[in-house]
Amino acid sequence: MNTGLLLLRVVAGLLIAGHGVQKVSFRLGGSGLAGGTAEFRGDGFRGGKLTALAAGGTQIGAGLMLALGLLTPLAAAGTMGVMTVALTVKWPHGLWVQHDGYEYPLVLIVIGAVLAATGPGQWSVDGALGMAHWPLWWLPVAVAMGAGGGLATRLALHRT
Repeated sequence: MNTGLLLLRVVAGLLIAGHGVQKVSFRLGGSGLAGGTAEFRGDGFRGGKLTALAAGGTQIGAGLMLALGLLTPLAAAGTMGVMTVALTVKWPHGLWVQHDGYEYPLVLIVIGAVLAATGPGQWSVDGALGMAHWPLWWLPVAVAMGAGGGLATRLALHRT
């Protein structure tokens, strides 16, 4: 089980962090902060650079924390939050990614929820600190903070 959790955390976490790097820099094929800002504006969001920095920073931070298994419920909540915003943007296109749908954000939301439910496993920073198994009540807390925060962000920053 620890091997599976390690693999899931590292792959998902680094992909999420890499996606955040793309939002704020030219690394990993990104378009720089100007490109991230344009993407959010194109999707109908207010806030410009600050929005891109907040989203990219959350993706980088939550992704790295998830990969490390550090404060896993908080990392899962951050992941679910930014991916909930992405899901709302892609929702009109349907489920499948071939049509710019929400398939990928949904998978990352579920991975965040799974890790909030299971904990990161023994091979993690949380494990080294004796916190490899978070209580199950962290799952609804992480979902409420993450998905709820993502929906609140959408309501606050998206132009109608």
